Amino acid sequence: MTQIVVLPHSEYCPDGAVIEADPGTSICETLLANDIEIEHACDMVCACTTCHVIVREGGNSLNEPDENEEDMLDRAWGLCPQSRLSCRAIVSKTDLVIEIPKYSINHAKENH
Repeated sequence: MTQIVVLPHSEYCPDGAVIEADPGTSICETLLANDIEIEHACDMVCACTTCHVIVREGGNSLNEPDENEEDMLDRAWGLCPQSRLSCRAIVSKTDLVIEIPKYSINHAKENH
C-alpha cells in the first residue's frame, strides 16, 4: 500500500489525513474511498478540472500526464508545475503528499 498525506483543506479535509492507496488506482478514487469528497464534476473522465490537486511530494512517481490532461489543467484555478487532475494521476509505490487547492473552477465562479 502507498501512503498519501492529504494536507488540511477547510472543506474537504479540515484536519488533513493520512490514507492508504492501492498502486494502480487514481488519487481521486483513493480520496473518495476514504471519505474525502473531492469534486469530480465530470465523473472522472478528464473533462473538467474540479479534481485538481497539487502533488507536493512524490509526483515523479506518478504516470505522465497525457495531452488531454495537460489541456484541461490549463483551465485549473491555482495551476502550478506540480498540478495534476486527481482522476488521471495513478498512484505507484511511492508515498505522496497532496494539497487540494482552496478553490476549484466551480468555486471561483460561485464566488463572483
